[in-house]
Amino acid sequence: MLTSGTILLAGSLLSPNPGLIFWTAVTFVIVLIILKKIAWGPIISALDEREKGIQSSIDRAHQAKDEAEAILKKNRETLAKADAEADRIIREGKDYADRLRADISDKAQAEAKKMISNAKDEIEQEKRRALDVLRNEVADLAVRGAEKIIKSTLDADLQKKIVDSMIQDLSTKRN
Repeated sequence: MLTSGTILLAGSLLSPNPGLIFWTAVTFVIVLIILKKIAWGPIISALDEREKGIQSSIDRAHQAKDEAEAILKKNRETLAKADAEADRIIREGKDYADRLRADISDKAQAEAKKMISNAKDEIEQEKRRALDVLRNEVADLAVRGAEKIIKSTLDADLQKKIVDSMIQDLSTKRN
């Protein structure tokens, strides 16, 4: 007679049952074949596609990074050229301003010298005219004095009075 403790022992998980092991292995192999045909193909192809998409994104990111670096390098070169051009333009502007200032200064000095020269010439001409007028007046006075002396007697007192009169006439004409 079997006891309940023995039945439990015969049907326990620790006792190997070759039929159960065989059918479990067969079922496992069938499930694997089914999964391989139905599920693993799409899963693996999806994983492959995912890997290709990620690799493509990485490649595009590297390409975009390279392009960005090239653009950055080009922008830096352009900025350096623009800075150099700006410096050149500023230098040329300063040089032009210096030349213009020197030219204006030279012209102003030349004009001032010309004006001074003209003024000196004009003063010299006025001086000559004044001297000519003075000579003419002195000559007229001398002639008139000589006339008076000749007309009058050759008395010394009278000559002195005539010369004093002429000097007085001369001083009143000047004023």
